[in-house]
Amino acid sequence: MTANAASVLSVAKAEVGTKETRANGHWVNDSKYNKWYGRIPGYGRDGMDYPWCAVFVCWCADKAGAAKLYPKTAGCATAVNWFRNAGRFSEYPAVGAQVFFGAGGGTHTGIVYAYDATYVYTYEGNTNASGGAEGDGVYAKKRVRKDAYVYGYGYPEFAEGIVTADPSKKGKKGFTYKATSSASKPATKPTVDLSELIRAAKVDPKAKQGHQTYAAGVKLVEKALKAEGYLASRYASDGSYGTTTLEAMSKWQKSLGYKGSVAQVGSDADGRPGLTSLTRLGAKHGFNVKP
Repeated sequence: MTANAASVLSVAKAEVGTKETRANGHWVNDSKYNKWYGRIPGYGRDGMDYPWCAVFVCWCADKAGAAKLYPKTAGCATAVNWFRNAGRFSEYPAVGAQVFFGAGGGTHTGIVYAYDATYVYTYEGNTNASGGAEGDGVYAKKRVRKDAYVYGYGYPEFAEGIVTADPSKKGKKGFTYKATSSASKPATKPTVDLSELIRAAKVDPKAKQGHQTYAAGVKLVEKALKAEGYLASRYASDGSYGTTTLEAMSKWQKSLGYKGSVAQVGSDADGRPGLTSLTRLGAKHGFNVKP
């Protein structure tokens, strides 16, 4: 595999939706990325219970054949220094760059796949639907470029060069200056309102009134559950979050490792929509979730 930005981004994109392990009702830092990187002395669970956002980046680089172009470390601050020492750190985004967040860049990290005048678009491990630095899985995120939380960017030395918004790189060998990136800006996805979906799931399936209020969001969920093989075609477009949809959502939740059933209301797999399970369904089938 050619070690270029496109190959790294292809690997990272394919990981969106991957989750860490859920145990005793909580997400824990038990991911395939931790297992790949190995133990770190001083952390719980025999050295495996450490944040894995930086490890996700170097895992993607390794799988793309670009391991030497990114720092292999679990520490964000260490990665920042690695790029600084190489003279390849900037306050401007670049396609394929490693982005760093928080004070000194030591809080969180990810990989940039596109940018425009206002936003930077990233793939991030160990985050969540709200973009936290300690999360549950791999997400595609949209960040405000000038937000104080965005610290800077490390530039891998790709053989083909790197596309960057840094004006100081204009005309320099190995850099292509573009104020907005040539990478495709992600298309706007439809949004499912979680609060309305929860209300829809509480409507008596036999009482049709009120269903149309939530039909658009319910239909997106129905379509996704049909694609997963959990909902029959005849139920996949009626906009009714009734018992059949509850059962289908419960099956999806169980596929994520949740326990429970529709009959066990309040259990993790009771079929009622939750932010995490719904966000992962949306990430896989093309819709966003409004908390």
